[in-house]
Amino acid sequence: MEPKLDEKDIRILKVLQENCKATAKQIAKEINSPITTVFAKIKRMENLGIIKGYKAVLDAKKLNKGTTAFILASFSYGPQGAKEPLSQRELAKQISKMPEVQEVHIITGDWDILIKVKDNDVNAIGKFVIDKLRMVKGIEKTLTCMVFHTEKETTTITLETPTRQSAGERQP
Repeated sequence: MEPKLDEKDIRILKVLQENCKATAKQIAKEINSPITTVFAKIKRMENLGIIKGYKAVLDAKKLNKGTTAFILASFSYGPQGAKEPLSQRELAKQISKMPEVQEVHIITGDWDILIKVKDNDVNAIGKFVIDKLRMVKGIEKTLTCMVFHTEKETTTITLETPTRQSAGERQP
């Protein structure tokens, strides 16, 4: 069941996405709400798992990890009747534990898994693909797409404020 968010919840989430270091007092002032209300709403959204955590956004280039690649991986389902068939979800979990990996997605189409990797250069990404990723049991083949330029990279989710219904309208 989807939790109900009101206009103030959405406004709080927008502020936190922009600046996760904003205090409840700062948020309360910005959205014109009592600090106790803001604090309670934040705690509620944390408990519901809507707010999963607070993180610093780092500049990968300044940390010598400015080279990005997207890797498509094909999953090997193993022979028919195998005692322990490979699990695509377990394979994705195993890949997600590798430090170079930022994202792992199980996808549709000709490929099974999409992996986002950041490292210091093309050679480091090549070494990762050849010496680590292709050694994982269950990976059949890979296709690496190097990123030339990134125009936008964000974790921000677009949030829309709930519309108010007039007295004569019914909720579905």
